[in-house]
Parts: sequence; structure tokens; C-alpha cells
Amino acid sequence: MHHPSGEQPPHGPGGRSAYGPDGGPAPGGPAREHRARRRRAGGRKRLWLLGAVVAALGLAAVPVLNAFDVFSDNGDPMTFDQPRPDGGGTDGSAGAGGPSGTSDPRVRMPTGPRAQFTTANTLDDGTRIGVTTLHGKKSGFTGKVWVWAPKEYYEDTYAKSAFPVLIALPGGPGYPVNYWMGTDLKLQSSISEWSKSGKSKPFIVVMPVLNADDKHYYDGSDIPGQPKMGTWMSDDVPDLVKANFRTFTSRDGWAFMGSSSGAYVGLKQVLQHPDRFKAVIASGPDTRPDSPLWRGHEKERRANDPEQLAKDLIARPGAPDVHIAFQIGTKEGGRAKLESFMKKYGKGPIKTRLQVIQGGGHNARGYVRGMNDGSMEWISKVMPGPTPAP
Repeated sequence: MHHPSGEQPPHGPGGRSAYGPDGGPAPGGPAREHRARRRRAGGRKRLWLLGAVVAALGLAAVPVLNAFDVFSDNGDPMTFDQPRPDGGGTDGSAGAGGPSGTSDPRVRMPTGPRAQFTTANTLDDGTRIGVTTLHGKKSGFTGKVWVWAPKEYYEDTYAKSAFPVLIALPGGPGYPVNYWMGTDLKLQSSISEWSKSGKSKPFIVVMPVLNADDKHYYDGSDIPGQPKMGTWMSDDVPDLVKANFRTFTSRDGWAFMGSSSGAYVGLKQVLQHPDRFKAVIASGPDTRPDSPLWRGHEKERRANDPEQLAKDLIARPGAPDVHIAFQIGTKEGGRAKLESFMKKYGKGPIKTRLQVIQGGGHNARGYVRGMNDGSMEWISKVMPGPTPAP
């Protein structure tokens, strides 16, 4: 949730800070420091979250919550379809039944079925962030997903071109909203500016909810007996994007970006599914699973441990390369942990980089600044971009 005052918010369960985009640094940074709190946090966490929502709704400084009703799809219906060259209607290229005539084997035209999007936010350049409710066929979980497509996506010259996808994950509970869907953090507008200057590819940004509820962290995993949030993230969310947008057929066009708990999930997904995702920007992450829901399921927990996944990938003959851009602020803890991870596992197919954000704390605003300072350019160099028509 948002903390416009900059005060340090409470810490959520799972050992990860429940900060908002404007929150201050988590005391100490590492998750280990907060695990004792986690076991006592159940009831207090729910009361805090309710109070935070009420408080946030009353603050004009939080446009992400004031711009529309985040708890329902009450915005105007919208489509990501390609406008027709004559200016009338749309040609359906971003939905079921759209044109599929492209000779480029790298391009996957939308497969359908078309999702129903409503407007969640509008950027200064006129592009819109849409929201839909996804009923995950493989995970069985139902949740909100927000999506933004850059201005280039609607241009005739790219009508049959694929676009890279960036799945952006929040810190904190990540439920019932994903805070990257607001315009206050300027993630989408920054990507637009970075693509103009050559720092970034013009990514489609996909923003699913991170957790199944506000009571637990699920580590972006299929914990036995719990909602299958690993499958939601690795299968259902990408399937939604493939159904509605022009994407790359290979994993080269797919990446994650996340902060804190969302960074852990993005890191884990890339190492667990290197055949599906190529890169991740992981800001202020944990590097080990620590949800209390793993208790009694040690074998499954190890199978979702980024360090074990990294070891397995390094030992895998012919493993595809993955690119991990870590980010850490100088005002938060955890740098030594990331440097240790890079020293142990930044070899073979695993390419790593560390962006140190001067004066940065454990908050999303600082992490966007780090992306501007080098992380976005680094991963964009290894990912394909849209190709204009000749």
C-alpha cells in the first residue's frame, strides 16, 4: 500500500516489507530480521491493511487509488486493437480473429480468446492501462491483471510485429492491487522515454496481482495445499498476454521486473523456467523462499529455491542463458547477500549485474531510478524489439 508521508510502514508476513511505492527503507533490509514478526502478524496485518486502504483512499496524493475503483472493473471498456489506417474502428489485430498473415516466424499474433479490458489509467501520451479479471485455467486462481501497451504498438508500421513483454511485480502484499498499475511511479511513461532514447525496448507491461489474498505470501510458487501462484505467474498470465497481444514466439521476448517480494518471484521464475523467460530486474530481493506455508514441505521448498535452481541451471548441459539485473539502494540492507549470490552463481548461463542506487532505499521510486541508470538498458540489449514494416 502507499505511504506518501515516507514513514516506514509495518512489515507483512513472509519476512518481506509491506512498503508502498513511496515507503521508506525497511529497517535492516534482509528478510531474516522480520521472520519473528511474521509469525505474530496475522491479525495485526489484516487490521493494518484495512486501515491503510481506508487512509490511502482519502489521500489526494495517491492517484493510483483515486483514479478509478480498484476493486471492480468500473472503467470504460477499452481495447488494445490496432486502429484502422482510415481512422475508423479497429482491425482486431489484438484479439481473436485478427490478421495472422506474417512471414516472420518470431511473431505470434494474438491467439484469442479476447479478454474484456476496462480503462484503469490514462497516460499523458494517450495510452491507457487496462484491467481485466483472469480466471486461470491452469492454476485455478482468479485475479486481476493490468496491462499497458506502448504507443508504438498502435502504429501501422508495427501492425504485424511482436513486442517484448515485461511482467512487473510489486512488493508488499501485492493484493488486491499491483501498484505498478498507477501512473504515480511513472514506470510506463519512463519506458516510453527510455525507448525513444534507445535505453529500452518498447515493452508491453503486464501487472498481475502477486498473491492470492492479503493474509499470506505464497512465494510465487505452488505450495502444496495452497493456491497455485507459481502456475498463475508462469502459465496463466503469459497465456493471457499471448491471447491478446502480438508477442515473440521464443522466450527471448519475455522478462520480469519486481521489487522486494515481487523481485524474489521474478528471480525465481526466470531461474525455474529459463525456457520461457530470458531476463529479470530484481530490486531489493530475497534469494531464498521463506513463506511459513512451506512448513512440512521441505522437498517442494527446495525445488523453489533460487539458489538451488541456479545450481541446477549451471549444471545443465546446453542451458539457455538468463540475465539477472539486481538492484539495491545504499540506504537498505542486503547488498552483501546479492554480491554473494552473484559470486556463487553468476557463471555459465547465468549473467548477472548489480545496480547500486546512490541514496536509494527499499522503495519502488528508487528502483525506477536504478532502471534508468542502467538496468533497463542492460536487459534490453539481450532482448528483441519490434520490427517496423519495410
